[in-house]
Amino acid sequence: MIGDVKAFRLKDPRLEPVAERILAGLRLDREDAILMATTDDLLGVGRLANHRRELLHGNKTYFNINRHLNPTNVCAASCALCAFYVPWSKKDEGWTWTVEQAVETTARDVDESVSELHIVSGLHPKLKIDYYEELFRALKKRFPWIHLKALTMVELDFLASLSRLDLGEVIDRLVAAGLDSCPGGGAEIFAPEIRAQICDHKTDGGRWLEVTREVHRRNIRSNCTMLYGHVEAAEHRVDHLIALRELQDETGGFQCFIPLAFHPENTALDHLPPTGGRLDLQTIATSRLVLDNIPHLKAYWIMLGEKIAQVALQFGADDLDGTIVDERITKAAGGSAGVGMGRTHLENLIREAGRDPVLRDTLYRAIAPKTNSARSTR
Repeated sequence: MIGDVKAFRLKDPRLEPVAERILAGLRLDREDAILMATTDDLLGVGRLANHRRELLHGNKTYFNINRHLNPTNVCAASCALCAFYVPWSKKDEGWTWTVEQAVETTARDVDESVSELHIVSGLHPKLKIDYYEELFRALKKRFPWIHLKALTMVELDFLASLSRLDLGEVIDRLVAAGLDSCPGGGAEIFAPEIRAQICDHKTDGGRWLEVTREVHRRNIRSNCTMLYGHVEAAEHRVDHLIALRELQDETGGFQCFIPLAFHPENTALDHLPPTGGRLDLQTIATSRLVLDNIPHLKAYWIMLGEKIAQVALQFGADDLDGTIVDERITKAAGGSAGVGMGRTHLENLIREAGRDPVLRDTLYRAIAPKTNSARSTR
């Protein structure tokens, strides 16, 4: 364990008082966080973040065996950031699966080794709460061992409005049907002036936080995210992180934070360049240092690529997500990793990065590998 600021080998002297506070276990303020997000001393910030990461998790790196399911890509919103959606006016160009089709699609790649099903969709104006209740019940009946991590805060808010129901009733009904936890998507960047440019047709940042608060109040755990690398600045990223930290102080319901690197291809923002490795790693490290109350931080290999995700395990990240069969959202934006990854390959990536792989369930409990293995493309 590092016990002396000198051991961090900081090149930027402005980081030294911040490092003292980190060593003392003190919380970073907004000014500290902006410095972490903008300094040229990337390796120094990385060492500080790695210190915090190893205090929390030692050498462990978590992963799970999971599958993604997107029942529809038809969407009532038209966000500039999205390459996944098909507008309602062109619904025939997209897909909307019946419950039976969704279950059979899931069954193609699921065996007893798969512990989690991650379900997100477009905001389909005809799929009300009864569709999702039927879907969750059917999935639980067919795959009773699987944890359903389903529906972002944006989807829950849309369902409540579409079904003309109180948000709390929507959550309660979905839980009764089989919902186990919620993913963290849709947060994007909370700043209204940025949101107006990238996702002006959906739930705003304040409402995202309100819906999350209601989810946590009902003892449902969730993840949280931030989309970076588009039209935002470092200050917007920091303010987003601090808003998440404040809500976590209040509810304690977040279990993992996932920084999401923006993929511009096939979106209305395709004139922007993709993120570089420096921004990826500095965002991950800054997030680990600011979010002192959220236990886990994910290097989402689907968006980062395998190599940057490996390096991120020395910059604050302690999780690589999972095998992720049939990921379509990032793939639609030009991502090349949407076909998934085998468990053995994922474990090898972790070991090659100098970490110890730990197979987990959605709630970060270590589990023993099953004899069977989910279908792999590697």
